[in-house]
Amino acid sequence: MINITAALILNSILLGVGLAMDAFSVSLANGLNEPKMRMGRMLLIAGTFGLFQFAMPMIGWVCVHAATQKFEAFQKFVPWIALALLLYIGGKMLIEGIKESKEGVSEETSGKKLGFGELMVQGVATSIDALSVGFTIAGYNASTALVSTIIIGVVTTAICIAGTTLGKTFGTRLAGKASVLGGVILIAIGLEIWISGVFF
Repeated sequence: MINITAALILNSILLGVGLAMDAFSVSLANGLNEPKMRMGRMLLIAGTFGLFQFAMPMIGWVCVHAATQKFEAFQKFVPWIALALLLYIGGKMLIEGIKESKEGVSEETSGKKLGFGELMVQGVATSIDALSVGFTIAGYNASTALVSTIIIGVVTTAICIAGTTLGKTFGTRLAGKASVLGGVILIAIGLEIWISGVFF
């Protein structure tokens, strides 16, 4: 039986907000990079982040119940994986933005669309630290943990829609410099995840 209480809903919403901050920043960068993004694409990107933020805590919950020692050993690699993924995507965006600034921005090169593979990398990079939430919800039964992670995913999706919308607004104003700023943001997020994971 699913035990849905006000405390469970509130805790899940707060977890969702906390976990979504990296995804919000990346959504902001994506909006900056693609200021003419349509609503359907915005929903796809935000939904992808929401899906990853739903899946990772659930995977963490399974790991806690199935293989706690192995999962704890894997945890120390999480900040390094997130750093590598975001440095790759952010660096690529930064280089393309600098190249566009030197060559001039045309209709063909401005607002280059985020590819499916890059979106998946962003999804993993911004949600991999959510694996540790499996420890937080370890006391829940399977159905309650599922409800909690669904709420986390929905909250993340909503926050990422807001981030992409905000990024689009500023992206339109910044024109060719948006890719550079987006790349810098992604690299900064990667460094923040790495520093907080390794040193704190």
